[in-house]
Amino acid sequence: MHCKSLFIIAVTIAVMACGCTSATAPEADSTAATRTVTDDYNRTVQVPTHPRRIVSTSPAVTEILFAIGADSLLVGRTDFCVYPPEAQRITSIGGISNLNVENILALSPDLVISGSMIPKKSAMQLDKMGIPAVHVIEKQRFDGLYDNIRAIGALAGHAAKADSLATALQRIMDSLRRDSVALPVSAYYVVGYGNTGNFTACGNTFIDDIITLAGGRNIAHDLQGWSYSLEALLNADPDYIVIRREDSASFCRTAPYSSLTAVRRGRVIAIESGIIDLQVPRNIDAVLLLRQRFSAP
Repeated sequence: MHCKSLFIIAVTIAVMACGCTSATAPEADSTAATRTVTDDYNRTVQVPTHPRRIVSTSPAVTEILFAIGADSLLVGRTDFCVYPPEAQRITSIGGISNLNVENILALSPDLVISGSMIPKKSAMQLDKMGIPAVHVIEKQRFDGLYDNIRAIGALAGHAAKADSLATALQRIMDSLRRDSVALPVSAYYVVGYGNTGNFTACGNTFIDDIITLAGGRNIAHDLQGWSYSLEALLNADPDYIVIRREDSASFCRTAPYSSLTAVRRGRVIAIESGIIDLQVPRNIDAVLLLRQRFSAP
């Protein structure tokens, strides 16, 4: 994709800025045992100022905790929290949609941090069992990533490191924006396809921002939500198809998608789902990858 991930560069800048290394003890700038926060579901939650045992029920949350050096606090994660690879050494509580509260309780956490995939009722269930659970959900716009990094950092007691990382990422993205050139190419991101319907990232998603920052035009930009009609896709016949790596071969073999110009001309960009589906620092790598492919002759 490129010589060195801009995410890795940003982490290096952040570590240098706060004069620390990864996986260190939480920052101790307060003696308060607990504090009150309002999460993204507008729930008021009493959380420990310096948690010692965190369970993450979100791949994005897990990835950010590692990025800010708070991974030593993680005692539990889901089956889908697989990045970075070191996360897979942490005890799994199971799936996301069928959240296993008993498995969480067995790990004796003092804080659970959830993401967009966990419904509000699951958080309420944890509340009843005396576990503070905070939701930090994905934001519609790309720049919401910086707020999420800072929010997760504050929850983990790593506010300074999180702020350094968010600032470094924002500076890199601002530089990419200044150098960005709109390319005469259209793109469609495949979220789902086939008999169950066609789904994509429309204009009110951070994925739409990723495509735009890469210089492309998302054919679903003027719509809201995730649903898209097959007829509209075939009529738009985009220059590029962007799709999760694991779905690429099947999509290209399946009619009528196989008739799309992008498929016939080999302009299908198979991408690692984690760098585009999740709102994480590696979104920068998705921008760079797409920009490189969109500008190819």
